[in-house]
Amino acid sequence: MATTHGEDAVLQVTVDDVLFRSDDGRFSVVRASRTDLGAAPLLEARDGVVVVGELGDTQVGETLRVRGRWTTHPTYGTRFRASSCVAVMPTTREGLSRYLGSGLVPGIGPALATRLVDRFGDRTLDVIVSEPIRLVEVEGIGRKRAAAIADAVRARRHDAEAMSHILGLGLGPALARKVLQRYGDGAVRVLRDDPYLVAEQVRGVGFRTADKVGAAAGISPDDPRRAAGAVLHLVGRGADEGHVFVTRGELAAGASDLEVPQARVEAAVGRLEGLGLVVVEGDAIYAPPLYAAETSAARRLRALAGERRRTRAAPTPTGLGFEPTGEQLAAVRTTLEHGLVVITGGPGTGKTTTVRAIVAAHEASGHAVLLCAPTGRAAKRLSDATGREARTIHRALEWNPGTGRFRRDEASPLAADLVLVDEASMLDIRLADDLLAAVPRAATLVLVGDVDQLPPVGPGQTLRDVIASGIAPVVRLGRVFRQAQQSAIIRGAHGILAGRVPEATPPGTRGTGDLFMVPAREPEALATRLVATLGRISAVYGLDLCRDVHVLSPMRRGPAGTLRLNQVLQDELNPAPPGLAAGGGFRVGDKVMQLRNDYDRDVYNGDLGTVRRLEGGMAFVEIEGRLVQYDREALEDLTLAYASTVHKVQGSEFPAVVLVLHMSHYVLLSRSLLYTAVTRARRLVVLLGEERAIRRAAQNAVSHRANSRLVERLAQR
Repeated sequence: MATTHGEDAVLQVTVDDVLFRSDDGRFSVVRASRTDLGAAPLLEARDGVVVVGELGDTQVGETLRVRGRWTTHPTYGTRFRASSCVAVMPTTREGLSRYLGSGLVPGIGPALATRLVDRFGDRTLDVIVSEPIRLVEVEGIGRKRAAAIADAVRARRHDAEAMSHILGLGLGPALARKVLQRYGDGAVRVLRDDPYLVAEQVRGVGFRTADKVGAAAGISPDDPRRAAGAVLHLVGRGADEGHVFVTRGELAAGASDLEVPQARVEAAVGRLEGLGLVVVEGDAIYAPPLYAAETSAARRLRALAGERRRTRAAPTPTGLGFEPTGEQLAAVRTTLEHGLVVITGGPGTGKTTTVRAIVAAHEASGHAVLLCAPTGRAAKRLSDATGREARTIHRALEWNPGTGRFRRDEASPLAADLVLVDEASMLDIRLADDLLAAVPRAATLVLVGDVDQLPPVGPGQTLRDVIASGIAPVVRLGRVFRQAQQSAIIRGAHGILAGRVPEATPPGTRGTGDLFMVPAREPEALATRLVATLGRISAVYGLDLCRDVHVLSPMRRGPAGTLRLNQVLQDELNPAPPGLAAGGGFRVGDKVMQLRNDYDRDVYNGDLGTVRRLEGGMAFVEIEGRLVQYDREALEDLTLAYASTVHKVQGSEFPAVVLVLHMSHYVLLSRSLLYTAVTRARRLVVLLGEERAIRRAAQNAVSHRANSRLVERLAQR
């Protein structure tokens, strides 16, 4: 581990050599000469410095202004770790020669750079930018090359000046690059005019950051733009927390925390409503897309549930390899008689075999069947269980990159008489509405899910609301089959639902669906115990620790959060080759997860993959058997996934799960979280951490209720 010294410092350096750049282009190590030696601390050798960090596409000869801290690494010695970096155009003759001759500007080598500087001196860059025709005065440069040189230098100078301005307004380098990519030449103007608009349009620029930029740009605290930005921020934050709308009371409380007066909030809501940026319905403030999704989903669900579809006797499913129970036959009959049906139940209650019976009965009736699920892993499990093709909802709806919409909708519905959705507890209101738009009016929609799991990551709780509305028949599978009762995992899951700490498999024994507990009290010791536990799992169960075992935690931050655990597990399970130990970023062989829906790449929030190749700032990731290419910008949607939050693996299943629980997770410890985590495993669950944290989770029956009016809308006839 490196030791950090002193406070933040600012250095200006010229890059002499790029010692290392990570294959994903995020991290660099450069050797540089100080150009501000008057400010050099005693700690640093005055003849040079090694700078490490996210330095962009820095090249030899470039001058940088870097902010960061001095560190001492036990292997690599004294280095300057940069937290921000901006290119500075050189001004001295020596700096100009090195800059122009470094290869940074196409068409200029060291000899030509020297001739340019000899001819134009300190004004070389100004001449290139403002009077490029004069470059023909230098031997070896014609009109075409002069124009190309001028274009390259103008672009580099413009980016350097824009980055300098944006960083001066308070943004970090990563966000500054995003803003530049989003707005181009107008980036600085847009930031100064309305940073709160930028906060809504550029991911990662939140209200607090916009406030800093606004203050730097001279926007007063009582400016109407700030109040409008606060409203949009709070509506968006509500959606991030699973709410379809925010109430006026929640808006007032949130605005108060942001120091925005109530009167200005009300005025901002009215102004935003007039601009079509929010929808107001009584006490509820909606983002327009969520209002549209909720109202149209309600209309479509009522249409499906409003008529009795089929009343003839249901065929008895055959060729299943098992004898359906009376409960399962009743479920089959219900799906043949109604247009909208919910099937719910916990682990071991026969949801999978019920689905097989339903599919067989509908196929025997000559119905076209479409099986789908919200995630790729859930779709594969559904396919394996039924022996039929199952797709993700996104792929079933056929995304059209040209229009930015799904091809399947009301005008071009799915070719199916039965649409069955597994893991329907994951359906947020937007995905539910997209699916409902494509379900034919004469078809049957069957939603299969476990309502005791965590709610969807996105806004809304469609499955729970459909059940609560009473609009559709609900088949509740309650009987735990004898074979399932032999699994400690399934027994433990049902114990959790009853508020009990799950009973562990007796020490020294192994059975079906083992469940063990490993105590660890000190947060700093959790990572060490985790590594030891994984080693034992590998030795005893013969499982691949990357492919078969998944580590879960309730939260991202903290000593027991996924960010810290992923750092530890990456170094343990996929050690860096020599020379990379000082760096960061992804490595070939890393287990990674997609964080957001990317329709163009056909990858979705929660998809897991493996990095297969890194080259030229690009990553090639294998996801569900496909090699997906990520450029540097898209890489921001990937994260290490040796460990992930419980929310992120809804709909997934693994041979083994290790759940890290600690009292530092207190605010997130709940029955639904523990139950969801335990039911992600087929063969083995290890609960690692504090027993009191496990007990707190099992006994805390609080469930997150999303702000939604779907139930009320479904009740409207």
